[in-house]
Amino acid sequence: MRLIPLAATALAALAAPLAAHEDELATPRGAPVAVSLTPDQLLEPYYAALRQQVAMPEAGPNPALAPATTLTRIAFGSCNHQNASQHMWAQIAAQNPQLFLMIGDNVYGDNGWDGDAGLESLRASYALQASHPEFAGFRAKVPMLATWDDHDFGLNDAGASFPFRRWAEDLFETFWNSSDAVRARPGVYESTITGPEGKRVQVILLDTRFFRSDLKRMPWSKERPPMGGYLPEDDLDKTVLGEAQWAWLEAELAKPADVRIVVSSTQVITTAHQYEGWTNFPIERARLLDALSRREASGVVLLSGDRHAGGVYSTRYKDETLWELTSSSLNLSFESNNDRSTAREPDPARVSKLFSEENYGLVDIDWKARRLTLTLKNNQSATLAEQTVDW
Repeated sequence: MRLIPLAATALAALAAPLAAHEDELATPRGAPVAVSLTPDQLLEPYYAALRQQVAMPEAGPNPALAPATTLTRIAFGSCNHQNASQHMWAQIAAQNPQLFLMIGDNVYGDNGWDGDAGLESLRASYALQASHPEFAGFRAKVPMLATWDDHDFGLNDAGASFPFRRWAEDLFETFWNSSDAVRARPGVYESTITGPEGKRVQVILLDTRFFRSDLKRMPWSKERPPMGGYLPEDDLDKTVLGEAQWAWLEAELAKPADVRIVVSSTQVITTAHQYEGWTNFPIERARLLDALSRREASGVVLLSGDRHAGGVYSTRYKDETLWELTSSSLNLSFESNNDRSTAREPDPARVSKLFSEENYGLVDIDWKARRLTLTLKNNQSATLAEQTVDW
């Protein structure tokens, strides 16, 4: 079977015959028969054939994290461009983390995408990332877990309506060697619990892409809004996680754990901008904070990325102070002047500067003191911000 490139516009062409012959698909009484085919269904035969004919990139060997490990240091980062320098891996490795979390935009696979359903630019970006010796060497030593954001989902700011999300998921799960649990369900959300009783760390990696409703855009204007182009969406039918993932999250938060690290590719606490984030869906944001408030007793922190800037955030919710550390980007900084970035985005929820230089994050756990230390470090491992959180 010879495969031809299948572009986004082909979906309309595939569905057109159904619409054209709708009057022929009628019952004897003349009532039309509802015909509903999703892009997933239309593309399934194409992807079945494509899997047999293309190489699926893999990140390479990665040690498993032993379930009995007492975690004391976790590193994380986001926004890693496959075409940029991979210098950060050595900096992070020198911190001796026991676990590293890739929390989104792990590659920029939509750069150069021409609309093909095979997402060739995404596949090529994974292959290039795997070829970097700095990345391969780090991955060979440090256990890793991953979730995605828009640029490794396949399209900037995309959500559930992205028609090629199933193929993007296949590429992600193959590259990162996702667990059987992740592969068995739509989306890439995952949870792990590590450590002995009394020192159990639960890491929850949310999927804020696969199920997310479309964003509500601001009306067009000649002047682009300086703090983003989206409006808060108050429609009760709109979602970030989708009902299956919401039910899963509630069940995960009910499990016994001593510390929970909840990962969202986009920011949760801040409402100071209208770029992508939970601020776009205030009802869903409140639902997340409420779910965290009902968790089985434990310490909790939020980790996020996406913004090409990092900082420490806090909010008071139901008599508890919640903390979030945003780390972005590993190697794709758009600005190096932290003071200018801070002044451009005033935010009462942010308790640090807004650090636009390259950065990565650390979460240190002091089990004796029952204290977490959240640290943001730059590309020379100098400390940019540090926050302690007791539980």
